Amino acid sequence: MPTIAIVSQKGGSGKTTLAVHLATRAAQAGHESCVIDTDPQATAAAWSDWRGDFLPLVVTSPPARLGRTIEGAKKNGVDFVVIDTPPHADAAAREAIKAADIVLIPSKPRAFDLHALEPIADLVSFANKPAYVVLNSVPAGATLLTEDAKKSAKAMGLKLCPVSLGDRAAFHRSSAKGETAGEIDPEGKAAKEIEKLWKWVNKQLKKLEE
Repeated sequence: MPTIAIVSQKGGSGKTTLAVHLATRAAQAGHESCVIDTDPQATAAAWSDWRGDFLPLVVTSPPARLGRTIEGAKKNGVDFVVIDTPPHADAAAREAIKAADIVLIPSKPRAFDLHALEPIADLVSFANKPAYVVLNSVPAGATLLTEDAKKSAKAMGLKLCPVSLGDRAAFHRSSAKGETAGEIDPEGKAAKEIEKLWKWVNKQLKKLEE
């Protein structure tokens, strides 16, 4: 059962948006997908309430019970898990990283956001899990900003996901409706970025199976 952890110590990095988009795309690919929301603010759970009775399933769990929650989901037929984590919470990030096959670390390409990568870099290094920074909310035409962000992440020993997500209105509009960018605008740039990210994530999962 593939398990993806979305972690970042910075609030507003886009963890929940990334989690619900990946889990929804997994559902569209035929998976019984689930978001496990370990954030006390329960943003993913609120998105699920707005969405109604459609996949992905969203369940809340305190970090200390994450392992049992994953096992319970598996027994109920879930075959693809995305873990959404709170900011400023080493314990939650540590438990999510421990449970994950792949760790994704969303970050805006700005100095304060990149600085918040340091504690996560230490956690993933200690856990020896594949981890990738996903640049998020990248402004249009911000080539130099993006290159500087990539250098900063690499200097911390973190790998970069080759797919970045732009600062797209479709991400915000869709979340407010309990939907995803691909559902409200299938041909839009946001939907295409998520599709590229989904394909890349699947390639990484297949490599782990080899």
